[in-house]
Amino acid sequence: MSKIHFAAAVTLSLLSFAPGLVAQSIPPAVKAAEASIDGEKIRAHVKFLSDDLLEGRGPGLRGSELAAKYIATQFALDGLKPGGDNGTYLQQVKFVGMKVIADKTHFSLVPKKPEGGVSIELYSYDLKYGDDYTVSNRTLTPTVDIDAPIVFVGYGVTAPEFNWDDYAGVDVKGKVILCIVGDPPSDDPKFFGGKALTYYGRWTYKFEQAARKGAVGALIIHRTDLASYGWDVVKNSNTSEKTYLRDDKDPQLEAASWIQLEVARQLFKAAHMDLDTEMAAAGKKGFKAVELPVRLQAHVESTVRPFESPNVVGILPGANIAEHKPDQAVMYTAHFDHLGFEPGMAGHNIYNGAADNATGCGMVVEMARAWSQLGATSGIKPPHSVIFAAVTAEEQGLLGSEYLGQNPPLPASQIALDINYDMLLPLGIPQQVNVNGAQRTDFYPAVEATAKRFELGIVPDAHPEAGSYYRSDHFSLSRVGIPAFSIEEGELFEGHDLTWGAKKFNDFVEHDYHNFSDNYHEDWDFRGNAKLDRFGMELGWEAISAPHGIRWNAGDEFEAARKASEK
Repeated sequence: MSKIHFAAAVTLSLLSFAPGLVAQSIPPAVKAAEASIDGEKIRAHVKFLSDDLLEGRGPGLRGSELAAKYIATQFALDGLKPGGDNGTYLQQVKFVGMKVIADKTHFSLVPKKPEGGVSIELYSYDLKYGDDYTVSNRTLTPTVDIDAPIVFVGYGVTAPEFNWDDYAGVDVKGKVILCIVGDPPSDDPKFFGGKALTYYGRWTYKFEQAARKGAVGALIIHRTDLASYGWDVVKNSNTSEKTYLRDDKDPQLEAASWIQLEVARQLFKAAHMDLDTEMAAAGKKGFKAVELPVRLQAHVESTVRPFESPNVVGILPGANIAEHKPDQAVMYTAHFDHLGFEPGMAGHNIYNGAADNATGCGMVVEMARAWSQLGATSGIKPPHSVIFAAVTAEEQGLLGSEYLGQNPPLPASQIALDINYDMLLPLGIPQQVNVNGAQRTDFYPAVEATAKRFELGIVPDAHPEAGSYYRSDHFSLSRVGIPAFSIEEGELFEGHDLTWGAKKFNDFVEHDYHNFSDNYHEDWDFRGNAKLDRFGMELGWEAISAPHGIRWNAGDEFEAARKASEK
């Protein structure tokens, strides 16, 4: 998308136009508060939140509770108004934790015996939990037994706007679906986003749609290039305790599973079919789902742990509150949870989650301090409210932010914008920024102009095939209509070339992402995190100073939700 440029004189004379068309004038007091943002303060928060004491901040566990209370205390010290339950900063969310008991859980692929004595190579293929497959019972019961046929449904997508329905002509009620991770392949940005992943490609959608269709189980075929991460990420993310909203009324699967690519190859071989041929066919129009002559026989046994884990919410009330006028609030979000720890494991067994996402959480806490300083030192109140939310259970499927979106501290129609921070590596001062999702809104010209003032080149998502827009908490807010995006670093940093930045990010994803090695480092450089905090604060001021609320672009997938929230 091309950038829009304006002459300075024109910029200052057009403030009555729609938000985003021009940069707003930033008051000196706001610039002073913004300048107070300190990378070393962010460092201190990150260092504490990723300490072994917090045991990986697994939802509902001791370390997570410590993290929530720490953040709530920071909000209280800043003088924010509590935005949680019963006059507190904590918005309690009811969850159920499900942990598979590996030695009591069994998965077998059992081909139908052919008639007429014709032999096949495989009569029963027992899978190894963690190495061959992962599974979770989303019905939240201790045990479940499945003996059901497997139906290959291609990419498992029903997308009427693209005239695509992988479930057409097949009944999967009481059956197990087999599908491919990702979207049907496309080079056309208007057809499944081209190279960019849509929500249809996300594993969350695959499980949701299978359950809506009445399936009892789903097997997603993992392929590293399509998923954008290796099997270790799938294994680490799905063999620890999985968390679900206790009161979710949507249909749920008895077995929500991933399988290794080679397992899928064996499965198709048992059905006298070739995996590569069938995957290629599934990506073309005219694909028809097919029931395979193979059944899944499974026994899944899990521990069931009901618990509560809070979102932490603080509010800086706007001047509009005293005037009894509707709000046009800006909200800043970051998740504070991570993957917890592995009991009984030798050596370092804690998923400390320093980059993911103690960084984003520390940035939101520091920004809350800076916004609060605005009123304390200058007496200036923001024209509309500013909300700060550290959310739980992001790693379990954006669950804390989903609950926040369904139960916001202000009506969704009165939240103009959500800016999210997630996993910002402290590598120094960025010269590029990715604001994926901002271009979906009429606020984007303001984002462009602000980035230019901060000497930040806006770059597209470096890996659109990974579908990052659907993988962080801003997505939960988008689903209820709130314009939302994340602020992320590009790959160019001061004093280095693009190759250096790309290597740093690739090394982190390959070795540290969702692994025990995502730990705090004393040599991390938080100056860039502070810069992106200042950038976000300035964007927030522009959003709440605009003449009307931010709008999704016409035809955007979230436009209808925004209109529904305003009724």
